[in-house]
Amino acid sequence: MTLILASRSAARRQMLEAAGVTVSLDAADLDEGAIKGRLLSEGATPAAVAQALAGQKAMAVSSRRPGVLVLGSDQTLELDGTLYDKAASLDEARARLVQFSGRSHRLHSGAALARDGQLIWTCHDAADLTVRSLSPAFIDAYLSGNGEAALSAVGGYWLEGEGVQLFEQIRGDYFTILGLPLLPVLAELRRCGELVS
Repeated sequence: MTLILASRSAARRQMLEAAGVTVSLDAADLDEGAIKGRLLSEGATPAAVAQALAGQKAMAVSSRRPGVLVLGSDQTLELDGTLYDKAASLDEARARLVQFSGRSHRLHSGAALARDGQLIWTCHDAADLTVRSLSPAFIDAYLSGNGEAALSAVGGYWLEGEGVQLFEQIRGDYFTILGLPLLPVLAELRRCGELVS
């Protein structure tokens, strides 16, 4: 079985391949900002946004790839009920790290499987991360060393790299934090006969 991942995410691809799943990438190229805006205006929670975007991505790609199983995924970051997107600049990333300092935020990771443009399964998992009190010197050094990479992740960090130094406590599944609730995805692939049980 080859699974299509409706994404350009190297991290998600690496997670799946490390677990023994053959994956090819085919990005959905949706206007995620417009979809998020509509969902939020309808009162959707950050968790619902992650799950809905995962489903939209899976359905978009599966509609042009007949008969193939497609996995969509998305992640949102929530602090005090507010949903955050990736920082657009290093100044914004710096302000965000100052805001996160000494506080806990929640990452929501959604996943969805689709075939022939039809959603066949969805799931959501969340993890809580507490950022330690960050000094201005640490934030400057961190952004200096991780600049552009910090702009490519919603929280300004990659947990599998130097970003782990931001935290004093993490509660939740490691894969969920990386952006894919991998264990439920693997369980569903086994349940539907795509992987050997």
